[in-house]
Amino acid sequence: MIHWMDEARRQVGRALDVFGLGPQETPHRVVAEWPGARLRAYHDQERADGPVLLIIPAPFKRVYLWDLLPEVSVVRRCLAGGLRVYLLEWLIPTQREDEFGLAEYANRLPAAALDAIQAETGVSAPVLAGHSLGGTLGAIFATLSPERVGGLVLVDAPLAFGERGGPIAHAVAALPHARLISKTAGTPVPGSVMNVLTGAAAPHSLQAQRGIDFAASLFDRRALAIHARVTRLQLDEFPLPRRLFEETVEQLYREDRFVQGTLQVGEHQTGITRLRAPVIAVINPVGGIVPPHSVLAGLEAVPDLPYQVLEYQADRGPLMQHLGPLVAPFAHEQLWPRILDWVGQRA
Repeated sequence: MIHWMDEARRQVGRALDVFGLGPQETPHRVVAEWPGARLRAYHDQERADGPVLLIIPAPFKRVYLWDLLPEVSVVRRCLAGGLRVYLLEWLIPTQREDEFGLAEYANRLPAAALDAIQAETGVSAPVLAGHSLGGTLGAIFATLSPERVGGLVLVDAPLAFGERGGPIAHAVAALPHARLISKTAGTPVPGSVMNVLTGAAAPHSLQAQRGIDFAASLFDRRALAIHARVTRLQLDEFPLPRRLFEETVEQLYREDRFVQGTLQVGEHQTGITRLRAPVIAVINPVGGIVPPHSVLAGLEAVPDLPYQVLEYQADRGPLMQHLGPLVAPFAHEQLWPRILDWVGQRA
């Protein structure tokens, strides 16, 4: 039944596309494809210079959050800044991929993407960028293969969970084991389940902010265009593999294993103290999903880690401020130029 809810939401989204509310994505080519993911490239293959950036999106968000409209597209801004931009696009999991977990999403598939990038560019350690759980996956990968990561751009990405993990972590502490949730909801675990769980955990951030942002955007044409397209994007979330859902809920949110150094990623055990790549992190005090302390506590746990912190401020248009660092005008005017300068220094 819940899977039908997902499909019904997607049908509403497709209907909105008829009214011009779909994303205006940058042309790209597919470099490689594997079960569960494929690698996009947004630059000309013959282009031989410029720093290389690999974007790792959150695992149940559509990738066009990074490329929503030309004026607030992180992809276009990075291209204009001279970067060679790749993106690891997660695919809707089938029953075949239902056993994919952190071993695939935080290790094997990012490693495969980097192999393809190195074969095409010769660059062995590009900068990784991720928003929300996408940033968490990138950070985990960087602890498993530090020699393959030249830097990390963490955008409102949680690192410390448990007591420091914010409303979602606090809600998880009161829930039954994730195995019971996935067994009840069916697998792969529908996106509707994630919406219900996060909406119940953070009602202000995921519900009240929508109405507030709509009212604030009503007389601002640019902000209203962004708001409408993010609203459409929210109808397009897709399910998570059972194993990834359970490992994320239990190992990260409930048990806080990444900071404790006991995170099990397939056959490997890792923790944030193994992080060696320099980091630039965007914290989001107004987002309500990832507390700044979740990010800062994780970074401060790593001895001698070079890192820089930027702060997002509330703006009109992003529907929910958690998404603002990617799509809000303030972020593109004030934050991303500084991020691109930082990435350029890593080249």
